[in-house]
Amino acid sequence: MSVGLVWFRSDLRLGDNPAWAAATSSHERVTALFVLDPVLWEGSGVHRRNQLAAHLRALDEGLRPGGGRLRVRRGDPREMIPAEARALGADRVFWNSDVTPYAIRRDAAVAAKLASRAEVQAGRFVHAPGRVLTGDGRPFRVFTPFYRQWQAIPWEAWPEPGDARVDGEAGDGIPEAGPPLMEPGEAGAEGRLEAFLERVDRYGEERDRPDLDTTSRLSADLKFGTISPRTVARRAEGPGEGREAFVRQLAWREFYAQVLGAFPVTRHRAMRPEYDGVAWRDDPEGLAVWAEGRTGYPFVDAAMRQLRAEGWIHNRARMVAASFLVKDLLIDWRLGERYFLEWLVDGDVAQNVGNWQWVAGTGADAAPYFRVFNPVTQGRRFDPEGEYVRRWVPELARLPAPAIHAPWEAAPAVLAAAGVVLGETYPVPIVDHAEARAAVIAAYDAARRG
Repeated sequence: MSVGLVWFRSDLRLGDNPAWAAATSSHERVTALFVLDPVLWEGSGVHRRNQLAAHLRALDEGLRPGGGRLRVRRGDPREMIPAEARALGADRVFWNSDVTPYAIRRDAAVAAKLASRAEVQAGRFVHAPGRVLTGDGRPFRVFTPFYRQWQAIPWEAWPEPGDARVDGEAGDGIPEAGPPLMEPGEAGAEGRLEAFLERVDRYGEERDRPDLDTTSRLSADLKFGTISPRTVARRAEGPGEGREAFVRQLAWREFYAQVLGAFPVTRHRAMRPEYDGVAWRDDPEGLAVWAEGRTGYPFVDAAMRQLRAEGWIHNRARMVAASFLVKDLLIDWRLGERYFLEWLVDGDVAQNVGNWQWVAGTGADAAPYFRVFNPVTQGRRFDPEGEYVRRWVPELARLPAPAIHAPWEAAPAVLAAAGVVLGETYPVPIVDHAEARAAVIAAYDAARRG
């Protein structure tokens, strides 16, 4: 009787999963395995650990009608996967590829030990990494031509699932963790997709408004793989500005994944090497104030408080908060990237690095280094009534708009009526934005001159 082993990672679903489909269609018995890698588990923040444990429980439940359980082992996958394959007598081992430098090294080591028994699929992406290339076969560095090619090439066929019997015991068991931030598993992801499709046609005009929050909230599902990006693209595509704008965001996700896969140095270094010479400030206090949402700039503080509470930030607020750290405080983007990765429930290395390098102006298709988001004008434009700030910075809730985005500009009587005492109930701004903008542009100019 043929036996297959599926190594689950960031693809925690049974539906539209080519690794699972390939195994169940070519074997009579299949074991579903998840290896709890201490490197990744201990490197994840509390939000991601809690959500992962909940997703594993949901996957375990989904496997039971097939007769088995999710087998969980703790240890180094480079040792555990070959050992489990031997113990189970597996003919082949299936998994879906990843693009981080750590994953590439790990997977290569596993594949080398398995030799011809390894079968790798690409279920984390619409198009397999390395498939969307320039005319001369090189990876894209600019998004727009990547997007045109991403749209133009046909989808590769994925295998259809079979009816193999699911084997397996609980193994070491799913780790104990706290309550998740969102409903777990494929059912939770499907519910979020359905809810988003009811508002997707407003996405184009409202996606930058954190007070309205018309975004999909699917970023964590795509990170954990509780839903397939092909499923999302297939269901969301269609005519209209909102649908087109959303599918474009899915392509951005794949652009950054393929950039990291092709240029692994960008995990820790600027893609534009001249910007590794920026004279960043060593400012632990400034980093802490930013992280805790005490900068004195309400739109930035709202974003950082949302991060701690929800493990998620609206995209526009992410960009403004990231820009503030890099461009107003002149603090190395890598420190901000590391902090976001610790707290984000959707903390995906490729997306996090790509977006931080975009804000910093150091990466592929990055914003110009002289683009410095003004946190006051950003707040007034994208949170015009101040509802997002009121939600996350309640000490300012009684201030009217637009004063809520720059309380230091409000008249003393307005502050008094709102119960705001600058420097006591809410901090004064830690930097002057205009002065900070001039300083960061000078620092980048100096780096460019060498």
